Amino acid sequence: MTAERIDGKAFAARLRERVGEMAGQFEQWSGRKAGLAVVLVGEDPASQVYVRSKHKATVAAGMESFEHRLPADTSEADLMALVDQLNRDEAVDGILVQLPLPDHLDEKAVIAAISPNKDVDGFHVTNAGRLAVGQSGFVPCTPLGCMMLLTDRLGDLSGLEAVVIGRSNIVGKPMAQLLLDANATVTIAHSRTKDLPVVVKRADIVVAAVGRAEMVKAEWLKGGATVIDVGINRLPPAEGEEKGRLVGDVDYAGAEGVAGAITPVPGGVGPMTIAVLLRNTLVAAYRNAGLDVPESL
Repeated sequence: MTAERIDGKAFAARLRERVGEMAGQFEQWSGRKAGLAVVLVGEDPASQVYVRSKHKATVAAGMESFEHRLPADTSEADLMALVDQLNRDEAVDGILVQLPLPDHLDEKAVIAAISPNKDVDGFHVTNAGRLAVGQSGFVPCTPLGCMMLLTDRLGDLSGLEAVVIGRSNIVGKPMAQLLLDANATVTIAHSRTKDLPVVVKRADIVVAAVGRAEMVKAEWLKGGATVIDVGINRLPPAEGEEKGRLVGDVDYAGAEGVAGAITPVPGGVGPMTIAVLLRNTLVAAYRNAGLDVPESL
């Protein structure tokens, strides 16, 4: 058996196309474009790449992109003042402060300062609470993207057993909550889980978000399981290579002979994150304008 390859890149492209269509309708109905403000503090190379990608994707979807690039020595008071300004700006529907922040800035305090109704990253404690109790809010982009891929592949998840490997606030915990809300039976596993291979073996759905290259082996998997690999790790370069290969948290080569379906790395979960960010921003725009959110979002 060879697992079906879950093409996150193609799914994300379709989602971005749909967001673009709905963004055009929003502009017609409201008289303005939906707006995403991205704040970058410092010059972290990876963060700069992410911010450029988000800017291009936002503009391509027919939305306004507001970039705020601040020096690395920006004070917390100045950053908070900018966040407050963006909270009050009616042209801004979504606010994203690019992480990580320089060490002298308190990430938790900065995230807490963002209006929950503009927190399109879904990191604010209010949105985490809304998710926990089943209320409408914003869900972090990566787990929501994973959920879209799962429901597209499997349809109804009721009664399926799911194991989430990783318990971060950004992926693991919200992923588990989304699966629970979909009536799956959910186990959150982590570095201290006893007999982790045994736990994973019983899962119909495995979401690997632990940050360890190729940790999940083929023999851990139940035959026919659906595997969502959130990890992205760069291996040391082999002889003659300038850069090492990008791999996930799952041993893809082995797992594709056991799983029913699996996301590749790259090209699986990664493209979904920005696509869902655009979707969340447009949802925020509709809500902020007092308009009904289209069901297709």
